[in-house]
Amino acid sequence: MFGSERLTGALLDRLTHHVHILEMNGDSFRLASSRKREKNKEGSKMP
Repeated sequence: MFGSERLTGALLDRLTHHVHILEMNGDSFRLASSRKREKNKEGSKMP
């Protein structure tokens, strides 16, 4: 993508310098919100 493997490696090294990686487990808030919205839609269709 950037023309050479060396250039790509250097760019990634500079972008990730002093970066903290957080590993999150479980459902995302967006996914939970989407599921809740879908559940509410299905419930409102019932007479």
